[in-house]
Amino acid sequence: MANDDICFLSALDLRERYRQRDLSPVEVVEAVLSRIERLNPRLTAFITVTGDLALEQARAAERAYAPGGAPGPLAGVPISIKDLTPTKGIRTTRGSLLSADWVPDEDVPFVERVRAAGAVELGKTNTPELGWKGDSGNRLVGPTHNPWRHGRTAGGSSGGAGAAVAAGLGPLAQGSDGAGSIRIPAAFCGIVGLKPSFGLVPLYPPGLFGDLAHLGPMTRTVRDAALLLDVTAGADPRDRLSWSSGVNYLSACEGGIDGLRVAWSPDLGGMPIESEVRRVAEDAARRFTELGCEVEEADPSLPDPWEVVHQILSAAMAGYHKEDFDAVKDRIDQGRRKVVEAGQKLDAATVAVAHQRRSAYYEGMRRFMAEGRFDLLLTPTLPVTAFPAGDDQPYHVAGRDTSYLGWTAFTYPFNVTGQPAITVPCGVASDGLPVGLQIVGRWRDDRTVLRAAAAFEAAFPWAARRPDLG
Repeated sequence: MANDDICFLSALDLRERYRQRDLSPVEVVEAVLSRIERLNPRLTAFITVTGDLALEQARAAERAYAPGGAPGPLAGVPISIKDLTPTKGIRTTRGSLLSADWVPDEDVPFVERVRAAGAVELGKTNTPELGWKGDSGNRLVGPTHNPWRHGRTAGGSSGGAGAAVAAGLGPLAQGSDGAGSIRIPAAFCGIVGLKPSFGLVPLYPPGLFGDLAHLGPMTRTVRDAALLLDVTAGADPRDRLSWSSGVNYLSACEGGIDGLRVAWSPDLGGMPIESEVRRVAEDAARRFTELGCEVEEADPSLPDPWEVVHQILSAAMAGYHKEDFDAVKDRIDQGRRKVVEAGQKLDAATVAVAHQRRSAYYEGMRRFMAEGRFDLLLTPTLPVTAFPAGDDQPYHVAGRDTSYLGWTAFTYPFNVTGQPAITVPCGVASDGLPVGLQIVGRWRDDRTVLRAAAAFEAAFPWAARRPDLG
């Protein structure tokens, strides 16, 4: 196979080819590292590339596939780790001048699990400082560019991960999501991004965004996302809120979705969205009737929870810099500085009320899903296609001004509730950029979300498309 073709094989395809001895892990990793060397200067998907480690792990995987070996579920499969996520012995910058040379002395559970499964670590992907916005620009390396159009954002905060997967720089990537940071770049880059149910993938050390934060897979196919979820899901005592489901999510992708009751909400009760994005997503949502679902346009009739999210996030940012803000305020991202300063103005009672309002929002959404006839809720993933790289936000959506993450009105509600939500590519707008459809499930029902996403993907495939990167 040509090297570029190798780089676009799915994780499941790679595993099968390794077992059949059609490809070797070393051959694949060399091809992917060569592609990273060629394309990363243009994309800035990676901050750090760990080529020597990747080749060492690939050689170990090759031995595991030899007769008598026992390869793990990800043996020889390349993966990237977001640069917010601590990795033992590997520089983890968190997109910040303040931690540009930090080398952690322990792995998080996610990284422990993919290493134990035999995955090959390619390096650390670009992120905005502490994951604060929906573009992946920072003062260390600048923004990540969208593989479908240079000069447009790959999204954030897992933008490096999204660009890497879309560009064939590894089939698997780890993202994190506190207000949409897996789903935003996945939608902009035309890949699959899964925010699992809160706590299904353990988060340690605790994230800055608290229990808004989730870790999850970013891939080119739904089944690859399920495979990575199977490896990384399950309780860990270091995360007191983590839990185990006992579900095999790859197996859960099998079967149809005939008879499921599906709500389609084009704007979640009046959130601004560009008309063309709405049309593409609505066409995709209506296709669920072809898969045997009962689709009904319905709205949860809940207030926009952005103020709740903003108060929780800005208070967390202020707390992070409680002791050092005056000393570092000129070295941090100046957009994030404004978020810290907003948080400094909040009192404890206001933040407590925000958490109470969060609970009320969760209850309203729970009732809509559990008592409102619906197995799934479909929405557009984002209200726009990719805006210019390096901008903090699109600034205007359908004629309305935006805020740093307030424009992501279809993603952050499900960080508030902790429900599982996946974005799948569903078409392109007239500007040639991808549009995503979001599939949201009931509380802890990741199984149905993945089954529905896999059924949609099978009927309306996308993964064979590749951005033209020369």
